[in-house]
Amino acid sequence: MSEYNLSLSVRTETGKRALALREEGLVPSVIYGGKSEILAKSPYNETEKVLKLAGYHSPIDLVVDDKKTMAIVKSVQLDPVSRRIVAVSFQAVSAKKAVEATTPIVVTGFEGSDASKAHLTLDQVLEEIDVKAKPADLPKEITIDASKLATTEDKLLIKDIVLPSGVEFADKELDLEAVVANVYDAAAEAEAREAADKAAAEAGEVNAADVPSDNGAKPEEGAAEEKSA
Repeated sequence: MSEYNLSLSVRTETGKRALALREEGLVPSVIYGGKSEILAKSPYNETEKVLKLAGYHSPIDLVVDDKKTMAIVKSVQLDPVSRRIVAVSFQAVSAKKAVEATTPIVVTGFEGSDASKAHLTLDQVLEEIDVKAKPADLPKEITIDASKLATTEDKLLIKDIVLPSGVEFADKELDLEAVVANVYDAAAEAEAREAADKAAAEAGEVNAADVPSDNGAKPEEGAAEEKSA
């Protein structure tokens, strides 16, 4: 049983007719992975609320015409302008079988680290990761501890992630040495860029001074020719 629930009804509308359901305040969806594919629709506000809470990593109990199906969100189609939900794809899952899900990575403890005290900046380069677990064990987020970071040489790697019980990485060939986050000195980098820009500007001024102007030797040569004539 999931902590999230969404009531839907079977739909017969397909294609453009399905997309037109938005004008009625409904979201078309498809549920696959079960015995048969189910075309469904649900109220927009309720759908949006559940999707924000569950994301792509938590199971949802879908109630389709009084029949319950556990599922996870596989994809959400958004309007490119309004960013409103256009359509949703769900994957039916079994409570007893492990499934894969994309889970956000949250870096914790940086505020108390020596790196933070030295006014260094944390740069998180990996925002999410695919994990595998039974639906009830799927975490809402994966945390990684940054409290031991101290210098710009320090990094957080995938191997530093401590997975919850019953959870494993979905990719068996995952590079455990891949960087999740690192530390840099924003002030020092800004100063370095400013110095480089200043040096480039000064070099440009020097080069410009070496180039003869249009009023260089030529007028004098012309005057000499005119005098000899």
